[in-house]
Amino acid sequence: MLVVQILLVIFARSTSLSDIILSALFMAGIWRIFEKSGIKGWWALIPGAREYQLACCAGRESEGPVYSLASAGSIALQVISLLVSFNSTDVSTVAIMIVIVSLVLWLVSFIYSIRVYAGLIDVYGVRKRWMWLWALPYTSFIPALLWGFGKKYQPAWKVEDIRTEMARLATHGSASVMSDGLTVNLTERTATEFFKKKVLLRDIHMAIPQGHMVLLLGGSGAGKTTYLNAINGYEKAKAEVLLNGTDLYKHYKKMQYEVGFVPQSEMMRGKDTVLNTLMDAARLRLPKEVSSEQRKARVNEVMEIFGLLPVKNNLVEKLSGGQKKRLSISMEFISNPSLFILDEPDSGLDGVMARELFEQLRKIADTGKIVIVITHTPDRVIDLFDDVIVLAKDSARTGRLAYYGSIKEARRFFGRDKMEQIVKSVNRKEEGGDGLADEFVLKYAKEVA
Repeated sequence: MLVVQILLVIFARSTSLSDIILSALFMAGIWRIFEKSGIKGWWALIPGAREYQLACCAGRESEGPVYSLASAGSIALQVISLLVSFNSTDVSTVAIMIVIVSLVLWLVSFIYSIRVYAGLIDVYGVRKRWMWLWALPYTSFIPALLWGFGKKYQPAWKVEDIRTEMARLATHGSASVMSDGLTVNLTERTATEFFKKKVLLRDIHMAIPQGHMVLLLGGSGAGKTTYLNAINGYEKAKAEVLLNGTDLYKHYKKMQYEVGFVPQSEMMRGKDTVLNTLMDAARLRLPKEVSSEQRKARVNEVMEIFGLLPVKNNLVEKLSGGQKKRLSISMEFISNPSLFILDEPDSGLDGVMARELFEQLRKIADTGKIVIVITHTPDRVIDLFDDVIVLAKDSARTGRLAYYGSIKEARRFFGRDKMEQIVKSVNRKEEGGDGLADEFVLKYAKEVA
């Protein structure tokens, strides 16, 4: 109980004169940092709001609300603790709860402060060793004052400039509708989290011709699967998606047979044979007016295309990894779709098997189909692709289009030879990337405007 009392006193008691002076110096430095970043300096005087604005300056606006609420919550609990009366021999349940919640809030605030300070270090282009001064409570005023008042310390961009530029580019135009091909004009795809609207994807426009095999790249959380789900109509977005001139959203029942989507996970019954699995898929995927004979003929045709005829009577559970992948793809290809989408079809396959699979997909594209593929090992099969789509998370953690075009032009645009290097360039630094997502999103938007 004594420990709890001591902790409660630490949280509840007013600060000493030295603490007040250090806080004043810290706020003075933050005031000037805000002004350098195009934010009103007086926000530095408002606890809670100060942390949010600091996150904005660091390019971590999406983390600002949590950081702000944790800091404001800690202060609120300090005020409440002053109102809680207890004697030296008895600590009330309320007091204990205040200490526990305060410790949790302090920990959350500390973790997010480290993230924000790391962002500030990137924005100001200084060495990471500055983190030691920022992280320690009695030295944080030093970098705040030096960066705030020092002329040689200048942010790479101003907050309002980035927001204005992103908002302007969000309405830069749309792709022209193609009568033969896929046209995507996606304004935004949103979701609701904790009663708050979150934008997952924004401003993605492109037109993909028939016969093209397209690679979809992007780091973790960039919205690749979300984008594919928006294209195939599984999760509708605020968008216009047209396949060969027909609106997929408005005529979904009619168009559902024109789109094949192979998810990352394989959904097949192990005790069924290959033939029965494909016959069941044919009953589901082909229109009802297709006769039994026509279904059988289509199943045999697909098994021949994907090399499954020799194992048509084998149980699914007895197939090799590569055979299971081909069967999974065959199930979606039964309907002979015009648009074929595959989410990591080479997952778990070695180089030789993956190459054979992608060569088969290349042949499918050459028949006039559009094939869009996500793969985490693109460089081993990059010669088989026509184009590449690169999605990236901007500073607001929203998936944006950083590039769409030919493989050759992608290398020029990003200044990198390998596709995996391109992904690294748009990934955030804390994810092992170069943190250039905003730069390339803006660059691409300007090129196509």
